[in-house]
Amino acid sequence: MRRSRHAKIVATVGPASAEPEKIRALYLSGADIFRLNFSHGTHKDHAKSYVCIRELEREFGRPIGILQDLQGPKLRIGSLEEGRLVLRAGETVRFVIDGAKGEKQSIPLPHPEIFAAVHPGQELLIDDGRVRLRVTEPGDGEIVAQVAVGGLVSDHKGVNVPGAMLDLSPLTKKDRADLAFGIDLGVDWVALSFVQKPSDLIEARAIIGEAAGLIAKIETPMALDRIDDIIGLSDGVMVARGDLGVEIPAEEVPGRQKELVRACRRAGKSVIIATQMLDSMVAGPTPTRAETSDVATAIYDGADAVMLSAESASGAYPIDAVAMMDRIIKSTERHHLYRSLIEASRADVDSTPSHAVAAAGADLAATIGAKVIIGFTAGGTTAARISRSRPPVPILALTPDERVARRMSLLWGVHSAVSSDPSGYEEMTRIASAAAHHEGYIRLGDLAVIVSGVPFGLRGATNNLRVVAC
Repeated sequence: MRRSRHAKIVATVGPASAEPEKIRALYLSGADIFRLNFSHGTHKDHAKSYVCIRELEREFGRPIGILQDLQGPKLRIGSLEEGRLVLRAGETVRFVIDGAKGEKQSIPLPHPEIFAAVHPGQELLIDDGRVRLRVTEPGDGEIVAQVAVGGLVSDHKGVNVPGAMLDLSPLTKKDRADLAFGIDLGVDWVALSFVQKPSDLIEARAIIGEAAGLIAKIETPMALDRIDDIIGLSDGVMVARGDLGVEIPAEEVPGRQKELVRACRRAGKSVIIATQMLDSMVAGPTPTRAETSDVATAIYDGADAVMLSAESASGAYPIDAVAMMDRIIKSTERHHLYRSLIEASRADVDSTPSHAVAAAGADLAATIGAKVIIGFTAGGTTAARISRSRPPVPILALTPDERVARRMSLLWGVHSAVSSDPSGYEEMTRIASAAAHHEGYIRLGDLAVIVSGVPFGLRGATNNLRVVAC
């Protein structure tokens, strides 16, 4: 099951794809990592999907990554008197923390954090920005606002407060229970929603520890303001373009996406592009040309992975959506401009010896025509450093830790496998050669570049480079 592409596919499991045969079909169609969305479904549902994925892993003998996506805090209006209400441009309305069911002049908004954060001129967006209001008079228990863009509002619709730093933890009581369940289950990655500041990641890391990799979902302008610190504290980033596109002007999202991919590549962290990538395939068998271009753009930028949400979770064509994304990635990576665009956006080599050795290994493999770069890695860092250079040569990452092998399924260009740690150079060459032959990368006499850390098994010490004829 070695993929003939570098970028990875994250597929969300949901009602349309949760049966074992559907999960198997998603994997065969190209899914590399499976996302369990804890905004929906029960613990029992997710446990069943987890077991199916691990059985699939045993069947094919390949490490498969599982991403737990936490719901995070959801800001919503309360219940309206008639369940719905039409707001017209120019009208003045009041938001109140509590009281009777909402009326046109009094809409329940049970979030004191919003009342504490807003100021005159602050925008309030309802239902993903379909209805827009501007605050005229903030207050402790009441906000007066004027409707800028009217529309229909119904019970419990979501509220966004663009640019406001809300005094909210990204981990709700539900998230903490879900996270404990996910860690016990054995998920490989945890995606943290509603990240506003670096300390949000510190809070989550204190709970997760080393049990899973930590992904920061970027969906607020506050996160963009502190992005370098957030990337530094995370193991990867998800560009959650749906929520981000509500919080910032839609026309800014493509540029921000490129900035985030570049920043993650510079830091050697994984980056996932998410939301509405093949949205037309929720209801139809083919995507629009704009959607195929959207996926291709992420691949040309060098993103580690692209993600399917509703397309594979609840859509009518989940298998077709994964297969289509697989074909788009392959076609893009074969295009004659792909390599030059990847090279043009290549991150500068970090001045540390470990990064320099990994980058040198990637360049050397390309120069001598090696068939594969083999990286020995205890925690995945060596593989991430090689992947950072986006070499044209496949990367085979060997680790003794099955959990690390699963996490590396998210790294660009990396094919991971579980292998024993070598005790010396001779054994290193033997293990590397045997693994490369077994995985189908080389034939007798082919050149391979081996990147490792010495002493073997020491995390983070990428300091050794070797060329071998296997």
